[in-house]
Amino acid sequence: MARQRKLLSVPYYLWMGLFVIVPVLLLLFQSFRGLDGTFTLMNILNYFTSPVYLTMTGQSFLYAFLISALTLMISYPAAYFLTKTKHKQLWLLIMILPTWMNILLKAYAFIGILSQSGMVNQLLGFMGIGAQPLLFTRLSFLIVATYIEIPFMLLPVYNAIDDIDESMTLASRDLGANEWQTFRSVIFPMSLSGVRSGIQAVFIPSLSLFMLTRLIAGNRVMTLGTAIEQHFLVTQNWGMGSTMGIVLIVIMFAVMALTRKRQRGGIR
Repeated sequence: MARQRKLLSVPYYLWMGLFVIVPVLLLLFQSFRGLDGTFTLMNILNYFTSPVYLTMTGQSFLYAFLISALTLMISYPAAYFLTKTKHKQLWLLIMILPTWMNILLKAYAFIGILSQSGMVNQLLGFMGIGAQPLLFTRLSFLIVATYIEIPFMLLPVYNAIDDIDESMTLASRDLGANEWQTFRSVIFPMSLSGVRSGIQAVFIPSLSLFMLTRLIAGNRVMTLGTAIEQHFLVTQNWGMGSTMGIVLIVIMFAVMALTRKRQRGGIR
């Protein structure tokens, strides 16, 4: 039985080695190479001493935080009320249906909606407000990024709330707690595992968004993902691009460590 398990795990280890470990090692190796191909530490020094790169990193954290906060504010109430509906699986399927569509198609759909002649500006014109410059703004980037990331916050939060034993809420009511007290003392604390998973699923990808920064924000928003793309495809400075990629991986592990569930007394 143990031998069979080892054999079945071979494809997994091969996949992890070829498509995770080897690429990370290549990034690490490339981060110590200059434009002339020689070994150098200048890429790391430039990143941590350049106001441009540090400001870009700060902006990436800010937008990732805002996107995560907005998706949580929308997804948590939606997930909570979904668990109370009669056909909750059907409604959940409808809400995550947009994830089946390519992100590029969704971006172009929003370009049409938010453009000067789009649906939103037509509605504003009908109301007498007049067309507004909605596209290629920071606000439009936040709206579209939040819309795209909502299902990734909604699913783990929904699962966490749906897994709460109903006897826990009934016991809270029997002890005299009202709806708000039950939510604050029982439901929310027991659903924090889903919140943490949702933050990981949203915050980390939001740090490296680059397609939306160009198509929706018109490069008015610069993230680490945008800078990495520019270094690899435009400036051909693979060393600096690799350095920023390694920094992004380190940040990813840091976020996962900060949002993981703490152990108390040896019991998870």
